[in-house]
Amino acid sequence: MSQPFIQIKDISKRFPIKGGLLSREVASVKAVQNVSLEIKKGETLGLVGESGCGKSTLGRCIIRLIEPSSGQIFLEGKNVTNLQGEDLRALRRKMQIIFQDPYASLNPRMTVGSIISEPLEIHNLFDSRKDRLDRVKQLIELVGLRPEHINRYPHEFSGGQRQRIGIARALAVDPSFIVCDEPVSALDVSIQAQVINLLMDLQQRLGLTYLFIAHDLKVVEHISNRVAVMYLGKVAELADADELYQHPQHPYTRALLSAIPIPDPRGKDQRIILTGDVPSPINPPSGCFFHPRCPDMIEECKATCPSLRLTRPEHETACIRA
Repeated sequence: MSQPFIQIKDISKRFPIKGGLLSREVASVKAVQNVSLEIKKGETLGLVGESGCGKSTLGRCIIRLIEPSSGQIFLEGKNVTNLQGEDLRALRRKMQIIFQDPYASLNPRMTVGSIISEPLEIHNLFDSRKDRLDRVKQLIELVGLRPEHINRYPHEFSGGQRQRIGIARALAVDPSFIVCDEPVSALDVSIQAQVINLLMDLQQRLGLTYLFIAHDLKVVEHISNRVAVMYLGKVAELADADELYQHPQHPYTRALLSAIPIPDPRGKDQRIILTGDVPSPINPPSGCFFHPRCPDMIEECKATCPSLRLTRPEHETACIRA
């Protein structure tokens, strides 16, 4: 069995909450709790869940944009959890991110050419300005924009075009792994398909590996090879995309899938309505985190916190009853 390209072991991230006169830590937000995942080279792992479940935090921990509180991260078998200085700078070339908001993630005072060439200058990838400019033009055309766009500013572009600029910036240093942090959620539906198809085309041409974070389950189904479902900082289910959508094992996954709109709802199973609100990550419930809202809850769920286990071939579920 080949070694996973990205491997994370028991990653946790907590954000301290400080209060009082001395600003001491009084509590903490448990954003990610003991998550372990593997991503194969050249695949797209979809990461889905409700807002606030820890998807983006996990993605940023993997690429060391924020530091995990505990756990380990491996890239092609090498432990990169504690890299610093020049070693961390070298890691940045291999792991990049496409941000959710194409309006906030681009500097409005910089031209498109400057935005895309900035990573090249930081990593000293080209000796001359002409070589950098040639690389920028190549990237601009690669994402479907025109060379004359180089001297324009972000406010002169539509949302879809701005996201293409963000993709070009991520590709500038020739990475092998990209975290796509809800890259189409801020775009019109008519533009979303264009950006998704662009990402899939770039993956094929450049051999990229993606962690694709989203809350739109139909988008994730279209682009992902495997899908992980998160709830309150933990992975509830992990399987191949087709397997998960056809045979969901976790009650939370079934509820999410039942909410997907379809053209003719008459042939669809009844919508599963979850009761209550998502618990606070400051004080999560005991046992299974999902038990206060679970329609299949039994008494054991209140005391036992289930781990991911095989419930079908290549299908892992964190549920006592699965």
